[in-house]
Amino acid sequence: MKITMAHGSGGKSSAQLMSDIFGKYFKNEILDRMEDAAVLDVSGKIACSTDSFVVTPLIFSGGDIGKLCVCGTVNDLLMMGAVPKYITCGFIMEEGLETGLLDKIVESMARQAREAGVVIVAGDTKVIEGNGGLYINTTGIGEIPAGRNVSSSNCEPEDVVIVSGNLGDHHACILSHRMEIENHIKSDCAALNDVVDSLFENSINVKTMRDVTRGGLGTVLNEIADSSGCMIELNEESIPVDDEVRGFCDILGLDPLYMGNEGKMIAVVSGKDADKALEAIRNTKHGKNAEIIGTVKTGSGAYIKTRLGATRRFDVLYGEGLPRIC
Repeated sequence: MKITMAHGSGGKSSAQLMSDIFGKYFKNEILDRMEDAAVLDVSGKIACSTDSFVVTPLIFSGGDIGKLCVCGTVNDLLMMGAVPKYITCGFIMEEGLETGLLDKIVESMARQAREAGVVIVAGDTKVIEGNGGLYINTTGIGEIPAGRNVSSSNCEPEDVVIVSGNLGDHHACILSHRMEIENHIKSDCAALNDVVDSLFENSINVKTMRDVTRGGLGTVLNEIADSSGCMIELNEESIPVDDEVRGFCDILGLDPLYMGNEGKMIAVVSGKDADKALEAIRNTKHGKNAEIIGTVKTGSGAYIKTRLGATRRFDVLYGEGLPRIC
């Protein structure tokens, strides 16, 4: 069966879609009330993030748009030191979308939400004219424990930059699907609760955290340098990239520094905590390939020491730069 304009009418077809797919997987005490808004219990400071997800294909090696939207929203909350609690989601469906495909995506989304410890508490559906596409908008809410202060403006000279693992996997995966290139590259799509929890459980002095998504590492580090009024210097030799992804990039002329990821983050921590923080991250499922890749220094901008021994400045991603994946 396919989605039709009738599924967006608010009538019987809409109700059936809600019960047959969304209600089946998203069932919980708050959502089941079917009120106009969810009433939530929160305490202290909260973090709130909104994001929209567009990806082709909808299902790819290592994930799908449902898993992607939960991981992306949860990670945004985690990067502020928050404990993710709740998610809302809005589905914009083009007529012609296969309901079997929608069922798989919603089931994946529900499973990932359970694994990440968040509850889907509100949502909406709309149907528009089109050719079977799907777009999802989410909002996430998390509670910030007392004493945590994570911000892009906190970095100071002698802090170190740690990346949680190999760069470029997601971008290379999506491009491979679109270009029909056969390889073993999988998206790194993942919620990073374990990495962030390990940092705080080990009493690491975390200055800032960012997930390395659209725009890549190069853009993220420039934004942090600007916010903190410092210079960040990377060591190119230390930046982890999977051999197959590096080969993919070499063939297509892509730079892993600007490629999008969906399960990687950087943490800037106090220099005295560098080794302890690296060990804490490497002891998690999603941080086994973590590396210290740079330092914060007095100055401005972002620089990289190349394999040839030279130092060059790198800027934010300008224009398209790379084929877009979202």
